[in-house]
Amino acid sequence: MIGMVKRADTAMALVASPAEAALAAEKMLRKRYDFVELDQAELVVALGGDGFMLQTLHEMLERQAICPIFGMNRGTVGFLMNEWRIQDLVARVAAAKPVSVAPLAMEAVTVEGERVLYPAINEVSLLRETRQTAWIEVSVSGRVVLPQLVCDGVLVATPAGSTAYNLSAQGPILPLGSNLVALTPISPFRPRRWRGALIPDDLKISLRVLDPRKRPVSAVADQREVREVSTVEIRVDRSRALTLLFDPEHALDERITMEQFAV
Repeated sequence: MIGMVKRADTAMALVASPAEAALAAEKMLRKRYDFVELDQAELVVALGGDGFMLQTLHEMLERQAICPIFGMNRGTVGFLMNEWRIQDLVARVAAAKPVSVAPLAMEAVTVEGERVLYPAINEVSLLRETRQTAWIEVSVSGRVVLPQLVCDGVLVATPAGSTAYNLSAQGPILPLGSNLVALTPISPFRPRRWRGALIPDDLKISLRVLDPRKRPVSAVADQREVREVSTVEIRVDRSRALTLLFDPEHALDERITMEQFAV
């Protein structure tokens, strides 16, 4: 991973979502500042919403050199973004607070034996494909902790993703430095009183679909889906950690903490 760069002559690339507001902002920034091509960049400025930021982070994961990313909100929610301003971009980037985000590594095996590996920034979720409930065995570091979870699905969320799908499924909000992932059921039927668990992020979580042909289940790593899985293994991949940059007054770790008090 490329470290933080605090120079005024930092080589910055600019990327934007296809949304009208993002393209308009891109045009204004290119008139005022100098940008380089992505393969020459030491830092990336991303314009859009949270979905575009996730897309950009996944593109960084596919590159040999991963650049820090400074996002500005030209989308809807913008939880992963800074406030949009055209002024003082170079100074803002130089003063920005770096936040490290380690992705999940998902290894899924389908009922036909195909093996698929995908990373996830927010979460990996298993979801039933038909009206039949999913039957899933849950193991942590090789130990079966739930022999049969009957549910619509189950997800594993990072701290960065704990305020997204995980929160809507009644999962906990995790501070960035917690070294935990959330294991959260989606509409669980049995065990009736189980509402999830917090798992140290150095442990591997294994999910086995107990009747994958009668009760098919898909696995989704952020937006990338694998249909009809039989087993899914999930771990945190610290070797591919990403760096997000935030204005000091709007850092991601503080935003996540304050989400616990949102009403």
